[in-house]
Amino acid sequence: MNDFGRRSAEINDLLCILNVLNWDARTQMPAGGSSARAQQLATLSALAQEKLLDPAYEAAARAVDGEDTETRAAQQALDAIAALRRIPAELTRELALLKSEAQEVWARARAASDFSMFAPQLTRMVELNRQLAEALGYEGHPYDALLNLYEPGLTVETLLPLFERLRDHHVPLLRAIQERPQPRTDFLHAHYPAAQQKRVSLALAKQFGYDTSRGRLDESAHPFEISFTRQDVRITTRFQENFLPGALFGTLHETGHALYEQGVRPELSRTVLTGDLPGLYAVGGASYGTHESQSRLWENRIGRSRAYWNLHFPHLQNIFPRQLADVDTAAFHRAVNTVRPSLIRVEADELTYDLHIMLRVELERALIGGELAVKDLPEAWNARIRSDLGLDVPDDARGVLQDIHWSAGMFGSFPTYTVGNVMASQFYAAATEQMPELEDTLRRGEYTPLREWLTDNIYQHGRTYTPHKLLTRVTGRGLDPQPYLAYLSGKYGELYGLDVQKEQTA
Repeated sequence: MNDFGRRSAEINDLLCILNVLNWDARTQMPAGGSSARAQQLATLSALAQEKLLDPAYEAAARAVDGEDTETRAAQQALDAIAALRRIPAELTRELALLKSEAQEVWARARAASDFSMFAPQLTRMVELNRQLAEALGYEGHPYDALLNLYEPGLTVETLLPLFERLRDHHVPLLRAIQERPQPRTDFLHAHYPAAQQKRVSLALAKQFGYDTSRGRLDESAHPFEISFTRQDVRITTRFQENFLPGALFGTLHETGHALYEQGVRPELSRTVLTGDLPGLYAVGGASYGTHESQSRLWENRIGRSRAYWNLHFPHLQNIFPRQLADVDTAAFHRAVNTVRPSLIRVEADELTYDLHIMLRVELERALIGGELAVKDLPEAWNARIRSDLGLDVPDDARGVLQDIHWSAGMFGSFPTYTVGNVMASQFYAAATEQMPELEDTLRRGEYTPLREWLTDNIYQHGRTYTPHKLLTRVTGRGLDPQPYLAYLSGKYGELYGLDVQKEQTA
């Protein structure tokens, strides 16, 4: 291993240790440990940044003159060094300290459904993210600098037309669906013991190919996936004993993320190509949007399909015979695909999900731009939920406090969920075009061919390619919503008996 490889491995080790501490804080750590944990995270973040900005590391990167993959890694390291040099070390430390504190306060505020408890931390988080945007630099809106951290190349100028096209498609389809008879869903809210839900959730994750010798399933307030190299990739979900789909689809969603991380080529472990260096985060995915494409693909294109439940509903019914006694496969499939505006993003149906994302993006863009004050956030949130989804928000827990992202300082990450939806349909279309037998294998419950195709084309590369380069390599085009819109029109047109004109893929 040359000097660049050795130093990169040490930096990646630190980022993985940070992930271990964050995983523990969100799953196992007692509440009393939050203050000390914040200091530990801040110290490690500062140490990782110090190693990145060591002139000897830059010199080692510039000395790389080898094979293509290492050259890409060296260039990414140099780009990260340039970005991080613009960020004051004290700002990095302040953000690390505040993230740990704010997440703990957010959890208590959500439990109490009291936004005022969290407002001081959020106000400071917005201020620090504005400072971060200024340090990084931007040409248009300060939000662009933060978007680029999660989805390189994405800007407000390119994002808003995408959102406009999706809204023009989604809203009329939603209104048409709301005029149709709605399926029965009462059985989804029966009593489902958490222990049995966990057993089912883990079994379904393993059927997709989640390797539990290199991972585990735990419980957390907000589902997430996190990796400490491809050899240790962990997922969590949230069990609600009066709502079965939450844990089931939350697990399938996080499994999609985990398959990506477990599928990274082994030789990329402990390298620049399995780390988000500007974000000081160990991750193998090309971008947040690319990562989200895989969670949404496995959760929705596979996990919510009729073919999937034709195979797996009988097993689910055996686990919960009393709760599902008078339910058949068709009824269950329709129930878990019901379009019904809801307050909670992570429980939203596929059609209204993007509307949740648009709401959050508009609000956080206004916060960063200074057009919206934190104290006015709940009122603005509630007004948008009412206008977009026709719902009244009864409390802060089911409104402005429901997501962990702002407490974690992740301003600019929300758009990647919708970008991921669009990418997922593009990748799936490319897979079916290259594997005409794919639908038949999925109907038989054979998920390995799809997973291997995704591994060969996406997962194995880690962060070798930019998200745009990867997307065009696999699909032949840049970000294109047409396959996604065609999928939604076809799916809901069939489920609700609508004469929907499908968007045609080019």
